[in-house]
Amino acid sequence: MSNIIVGLSGGVDSAVAALLLKQQGHDIAAVFMKNWDEDDDEDYCPAARDLADARAIARQLEIELHTVSFSSEYWNRVFAHFLAEYQEGRTPSPDILCNREIKFRAFLDYSTGLGADFIATGHYACIEKAPVVRLLQAADPDKDQTYFLHTLDRKQLASSLFPLGGLNKQAVRELAKRSGFSVHAKKDSTGICFIGERRFSAFLAQYLKKNPGEIRTLDDEVIGQHEGLMFYTIGQRQGLGIGGRSDTSGEPWYVAGKEIGKNILRVVQGVNHPALFSRCLQASDLHWIAGVAPAKSFECRARIRHRQPLQGCTLTVCTEQQCTVRFRQPQRAVTPGQSVVFYHGDECLGGAVIDAAGPC
Repeated sequence: MSNIIVGLSGGVDSAVAALLLKQQGHDIAAVFMKNWDEDDDEDYCPAARDLADARAIARQLEIELHTVSFSSEYWNRVFAHFLAEYQEGRTPSPDILCNREIKFRAFLDYSTGLGADFIATGHYACIEKAPVVRLLQAADPDKDQTYFLHTLDRKQLASSLFPLGGLNKQAVRELAKRSGFSVHAKKDSTGICFIGERRFSAFLAQYLKKNPGEIRTLDDEVIGQHEGLMFYTIGQRQGLGIGGRSDTSGEPWYVAGKEIGKNILRVVQGVNHPALFSRCLQASDLHWIAGVAPAKSFECRARIRHRQPLQGCTLTVCTEQQCTVRFRQPQRAVTPGQSVVFYHGDECLGGAVIDAAGPC
């Protein structure tokens, strides 16, 4: 049997992952990773409470629990990029970078140093290791997390295990309850840990200077003031501060675009306004799990956000790092900074970071 180290977060998913591996007879240990220095922010990112839960799970499973801080690595490899992207008016996905740089690099290296044959996490995804390593979607489409794992490579995946890939969330919670884990009903973590439950704009303003500007319609009419383009994302409705206007349709306003050089936020009315849709996008930082593209141009499916149903498209590789994607159906709120992730059947092929919507 293998020597496996489980990333134990204090939540139900990683607890059940460890349980299943121990039941299979493997030699199990666990690591609790601290990736953010909260200082006085425990109400927002309760690492101390999560650590207490992780310790209770480890005691119950009778496995050793190591604790390690990757706060420095997280700041340098994830958070600095997060801030730089927002400074440029883009909307990054820090969870994707965290998986690549922390959970499947720093944690993998640390565990290898402890003598581990494999690491394991509570991610909902599947790994096929023969005849070649492939990342496959989880059995539960509502929980599938391959979108957040698409920047991994075959070497990282070959050293990793996802015990929950064939289960749905209800089954995981039932296993935890039958095993007597106190976390069986613990609420899933949502959003970004270092922001937690506080207002996003208030958190971001601690690190980036506000730069107010005009909110304009597509007809160039000034209808409001924004606090800074970094606080808004494409398709956003809430928080625009545009009151009722007697000269409009009365439909809600949505962010349709950002003009970074002019510091202008463009808005439109109506959830299905044509300006919110695009059939094409340009993307960079192209990554293939297999190391190379399947072809110069090919048909596949893709999603531009987590849990979005897969969309048929044609992908064209422009350079080693850049591609264009043309969808069969127009996509709403194509957002620079977010990722477009590609699939063939159940296999996740890789992905890229969206630069812009269109042109075709």
